[in-house]
Amino acid sequence: MTQISTPPVRFIGCDVGKAVVTVFDSLTGQTRDIPNRKPDLVRLARALDVGCLVVCEATGGYEAKLLAAMLAAGVPAHRADARKVKAFIRSFGTLGKSDAIDAQALAHYGAERHPALARWVQPDPVREELQALVLTRVDLVRLRQAHRNRLAAPGAEAVATVLRAVVREVDKQVRALEARIAACLRQHPALNRDLAVLRDMRGIGEVTAAALLALMPELGALSGREAASLAGVAPHPHESGQRSGYRKTRGGRPEVKRTLFMAALVASQGKGTLAEVYRSLIARGKKPIVALTALMRKLVVIANAKLRDARAAEAAQVS
Repeated sequence: MTQISTPPVRFIGCDVGKAVVTVFDSLTGQTRDIPNRKPDLVRLARALDVGCLVVCEATGGYEAKLLAAMLAAGVPAHRADARKVKAFIRSFGTLGKSDAIDAQALAHYGAERHPALARWVQPDPVREELQALVLTRVDLVRLRQAHRNRLAAPGAEAVATVLRAVVREVDKQVRALEARIAACLRQHPALNRDLAVLRDMRGIGEVTAAALLALMPELGALSGREAASLAGVAPHPHESGQRSGYRKTRGGRPEVKRTLFMAALVASQGKGTLAEVYRSLIARGKKPIVALTALMRKLVVIANAKLRDARAAEAAQVS
């Protein structure tokens, strides 16, 4: 996403459903429903101009046609974080919930927050494919582990044959996905370069590197604090007056956090700077989970810096 350069003067809130998009126009104050179909969304986009800002929420992909129509028409759009919009609505004491209320709230959210909202841009198709492959692999690995756990549980003898067959088939599909992920990375020069940079770090193998590139495409274009916060490993203060509470990590992207946890486990073992940091924290009385979280934070900050430096060096060579 890129920052909006021209301040909008008209705000269009779109509550996106599977079949219908509820649209609120701040200029007319009117709300209407249109089918969530490409021709109808294209007509909506053509009726707007660059002085508008269209705001919608992420709704599991149902917003894709709306965003594509706006992008094709050159109309600025922002895909909002649903949690932020929900908190925004609650801040006004609004207790009701309807598509019309949500559409109006999205337009209001855009009007108040537009200087800080980023304009939607077309994602790289290869990166979208990589993300789909990685997330599907994550789901299958969880499914495989669930069936292995059931197979090992008491009373599983009656269904053991079925469970083993499922595990074998899932194993086969996971290997196929890993081959497709590797091919996807090799075919994309920028991703292949980033993969090599991440693989050079202790604790980060090919699966972890692919997951980070797929689930955190912003990596390399952030500050260290932004990277830690986006990954959900930044400690947040819990203070009031003279009280200084225990800092906790919260928010961020869950799958990135899980990926970093496994990488931190590997990095904490054996030799290397990160292993020394881990042992030092444990020696100072830190709980293992606190020490591992510190390694997770260091891993994502270092990964972000390495990717940033590698891209800068490549750009310098080209120029």
